[in-house]
Amino acid sequence: MDFLVDFLIEYTGPIPYAVVFLVLLICGLGVPIPEDLTLVAAGIVCYYGICDVHLMILVTFVGVMIGDSFMFWLGSRYGKRLLKYWPFKLIIDESRLASIRKKLENHRGKVLFSARFMPGLRSTIFFSTGLLHFPYRSLLMYDGLAALISVPAIVYSVFYFGDFLEEVILWIKKVEHGIVFVIAGVILVFVVRALLKRRKKRREADL
Repeated sequence: MDFLVDFLIEYTGPIPYAVVFLVLLICGLGVPIPEDLTLVAAGIVCYYGICDVHLMILVTFVGVMIGDSFMFWLGSRYGKRLLKYWPFKLIIDESRLASIRKKLENHRGKVLFSARFMPGLRSTIFFSTGLLHFPYRSLLMYDGLAALISVPAIVYSVFYFGDFLEEVILWIKKVEHGIVFVIAGVILVFVVRALLKRRKKRREADL
């Protein structure tokens, strides 16, 4: 992430948006680049005033959804053939595919929504959803809803709480899974601290 941030802050204009967008597309293809940390990097360049935070959220959301949609399309179009080749045959076998099918049949919304918060399984689930010919609208609905929560949560959190950037990043580097909840927890801690300090000041003023 440090390399990405160092690269992004060297440029202005459309370049930082384009780079973040391309990295998120690559993440969506299953390349082991932490998507959440890419979103953190996007929030950092917004915090430094290099990019507009609202535009960055739009760019990152679109990048995330196109990446996920591509994995779905890849599974739908070439799924069975790709399972014969590396690395697909190492990731998905018949037993795992049967397990995913059963979960999608019984809990499709929960599975597709939760997949957004599971970096290690996200691409596999979206690829399998296409391969098993579940409707694309389900992916758009549930994955889109999850992305509408996770993408702004990460980018806005880093943008608004940039003063605590080092503390937030230390937690993020330790935890890749459930990063949104980690950030939410950090924010909650700072909010509680601020409320307690304000309450203490009021008490001292009353005395």
